This record gives sequence, C-alpha cells and structure tokens, in this order.
Amino acid sequence: PTLPPPPPPPPPPPPPPSRATSEAVRLMFGAGGIYAAFLYYGSLQEDVFNYEPSGGSTDGKFTQVWFLQFLEALANVLFGYVGLRIAGGTPGIPKKFFAISGASQVAAKAFTSSALASGLSFPVATLAKSGKMAPVMAGQLIYGGARYNMREYVQVAAIIAGTAALSLGKKKGGKSQSTPLGLLFILLSLTMDGVTAGVQKRLKADLGKMGVKPKPYDFMFWTNLYMMGVASLVALALGEFTSGMAYCSAHPEILSLVVRFSACSAVGQSFIFYTVAHFDPLVCSTVTTTRKIFSVLLSIFTKGHKLSTEGWAGVALAIAGILSEVQSKVVASRSRHLKSKVSM
Repeated sequence: PTLPPPPPPPPPPPPPPSRATSEAVRLMFGAGGIYAAFLYYGSLQEDVFNYEPSGGSTDGKFTQVWFLQFLEALANVLFGYVGLRIAGGTPGIPKKFFAISGASQVAAKAFTSSALASGLSFPVATLAKSGKMAPVMAGQLIYGGARYNMREYVQVAAIIAGTAALSLGKKKGGKSQSTPLGLLFILLSLTMDGVTAGVQKRLKADLGKMGVKPKPYDFMFWTNLYMMGVASLVALALGEFTSGMAYCSAHPEILSLVVRFSACSAVGQSFIFYTVAHFDPLVCSTVTTTRKIFSVLLSIFTKGHKLSTEGWAGVALAIAGILSEVQSKVVASRSRHLKSKVSM
C-alpha cells in the first residue's frame, strides 16, 4: 500500500513588527488617548457651567470654580501618586518652582472656569486660550530680550483677531458669545499662562544645572499637589467647599459631571506624559494644540452654538493661525534635526 504524503511543513513565524510599526501603534495609543480624554473633558466642562437645575430650583448655575479645581487637582494627584509608585520618583527635586508653577497653573484654570461661569462661550474661551503665546511673547520681549519673526507675530495676531471676531459677533438670534466679565477672566487666565511659562522655563534651567532629570509623574504629582493646596485654601476662604458640596448634594446630576470631568483630566494628563516619554515633545504639543480645534468644532456642532457669518469667519481665522503655528514648529524641529545630523 502507498503511504500518505507527509504533512506540509508549518508556516514560518510572522516577522517581528518593525520599529516604525511599533512607533505608529504607540503614537496612535498616546494621541488617541489625549484626544478621547480631552475632547470629553472639554464637553464636560461646558456642561458643568451650562447646567441649570430642574424642578423649579432657585439654586442657579454652578459657580464654585475653586472647589472644582480642588477636585480636578485631587484626581491628578491620585493618578500621579500611583504613577510614582510604579515608575519611581526622582530624589532631590527642588519644590520651590513646582509650588509657584502649581499656583499659577491652578489660577489660570480657575480663571478659565470663571470665564465660562460668567457667560463666555466655550468656543471663545478655547480659541482665546490657544492664543497664550501672546502673553508668553510679551514677557520674553520685555524681560528676556527674545526676538520673534514676522510669521510668529502674524500667527498670534490671527488667533487673537479670530477670537475677537467670534467674541464680538452675535449668534443667529442676536445673543452675544461673550460677556465683559467673562473676557476679563480669560485675560487673567492668559496672564497666568505667561507666568507659568516663565516659571517652568526657570525650573528646567535650574534642574539642568543641578543635573536632575525629573520623570513625567514627578511633574504630575508635585505640580498638582501644590495646585490642590492653593485651590483648597482659596475655596475655604471663599466658602466654596460648603456651597459646592451643598450644590452637588442637591443636584446629583452635576456631581456626576464633576467626577467625570476630574477623572478625564487625570487620564488625559497620563496620556500626555506617555506621549512625551516616547516621542519628541513637539509631537505632544501638536496633538494637544490640534485637539483644541476639534474641541471648538465639537462644541459648535453638539452644544447648539449657532454662529453668524462673522463668527464663522473668526473661527476660520483663529484655526488658520493655530495650524500655521503647528506647521512652523514642525518645520523648525526638522531643521534642527537635520543640522544635528550634519554636525555629526
């Protein structure tokens, strides 16, 4: 009898994923996490300050911004602590500049929330915050002797002009997108962004001189710990702990929004640190900057913002300025990379 043919040889094992493929997967994971967390974060932030109690309640809208910042910072501290326990911390970190940076950052966030609570629309507030390079440039020009090219001035001017057009324009139906008090708070927030940028630059310089290189979760934990401390002191002084907890107790719907808002902040920060750890900081900056564009568009299309022609023109102008800023950063980064290769 004839023997059956031998079985075919097993297929060869699949080749290991290339470095480019693994990097693409990591980038999709990091960028996708940032987009998902912060798009939802922005939507929840708008919902918190647009919330109106039902059932004939006379409580009014939620205005306890420092109480909200305390809860957001608390969530970030908890995530940061877990990250430190897993990845380990860095000994010998000077806490002074973390304290100053934390104070200025929480003030910037609180002023943004105050702007929303005072009637400034979310698209205007988000586009205005995209123009934070304006106070940074002003501070560097006055105190640092920095120089900027014409394109950088035009980019910032486009963002500011577009935001102004959206702010001054009226919705279809005649209601304004902004209030004087809301605009004042967003200007204060931008001022604190300028302070934060200066402090962080000084912090990095001092750490470099000391030969200390903090890990990502060092920044997350220590900065948010001081943010939480400042927020708790201000909230106590203003009586917002009592009124905030009473408001959330009376309206469980907003408590759910606040908890999810705080959790999204911590998750988003973790994805930012993951992305920074695996890629050039420019990649993370590009993702977080373009995310703001999608947050604005998501708000316009899902939250009932009906813009006039002037409002849409302002949005387009501001977005063009933001995209131009991102593109110029990418070009500058590639140029530096090529120069470093030539010098080698």
